Amino acid sequence: MLSDTRTWVEKQLSAGERIEEVVPLRGGWTSQIRRLDIRGPGKRRSLVLRSFVEPFFVRHAEGLLGREAAVLSLLGGTDVPAAALVAVDATARHCDHPSLLMSLLSGTVRVDDEGAGERAELLARQLLRVHRVEVTARTRPRAYQAWTAPERVRPPEDTRRPELWRHAVDVIRREPPDHRACFLHRDFHPGNVLFADDGTDGGTGLRISGVVDWVETSWGPADLDVAHCATALALLHGVAEGMAFADRYVAAGGSTAEDPAAHLYWRLLDALAYAPDAEKFAVPWRELGRTDLTAPVLAGRLEEYVGTLLERYG
Repeated sequence: MLSDTRTWVEKQLSAGERIEEVVPLRGGWTSQIRRLDIRGPGKRRSLVLRSFVEPFFVRHAEGLLGREAAVLSLLGGTDVPAAALVAVDATARHCDHPSLLMSLLSGTVRVDDEGAGERAELLARQLLRVHRVEVTARTRPRAYQAWTAPERVRPPEDTRRPELWRHAVDVIRREPPDHRACFLHRDFHPGNVLFADDGTDGGTGLRISGVVDWVETSWGPADLDVAHCATALALLHGVAEGMAFADRYVAAGGSTAEDPAAHLYWRLLDALAYAPDAEKFAVPWRELGRTDLTAPVLAGRLEEYVGTLLERYG
């Protein structure tokens, strides 16, 4: 940890506390995440430091980290397991890089295929809790932003189904469907959820112990959050898991667009953001052991997923 950042962190600690160890954490690609082990008089605790170091994210850090700090404060009084905000320096006024300091959540990111279905059930229930977070006019987050547009979608160069991609792009050329807006995580997927197994949740004890990365929190249709998690599951565990997620969400008590064409719009608006490949999703997953997720595997799953969406909802 660089000197200015360390000095800033130390000012947030209680009297007698000091940083004992700094441990890099894996699984993120937009920022540096480090666990700070703190020793104090008669006790130890750990905090998490998130810092933006890449130029693109540094330029947008004030909005991103400012939004995350506000959301963490809001979620403190809800049943969504989010970290507690300690301090934020979104403009790097005191730190070497824009940074946010928060509490450490228990649990780990799990991206292996074994148990994927059980975890998806928990993801669906947790996402519903996120969507039920109540806000006021003051705490309502910004309106959602689309992450792609028809003119930005590039089909895979070696695709044998160019007509499939043209059809998919045509779907998102329409105006966004009318929808009832709610509180969105906006980047909800297995890489941003922590799981713990401590015997407190029925037979297996598996539970979600934390939801992280709230920098993209938005106000928009539940379908968009459902779509994003479904895309991730399709790429991570196969198309069947991606297709099943909306059904799991509805079974948990959630609501998606009644009009299949409207639901298809949101699903494709998310999935097409990863064309022509899904490397941006796969980098942190490979760091967590999923070396089987090669570029050809992901490209094939993405194309199959897009085709299956068109078959079911088109």
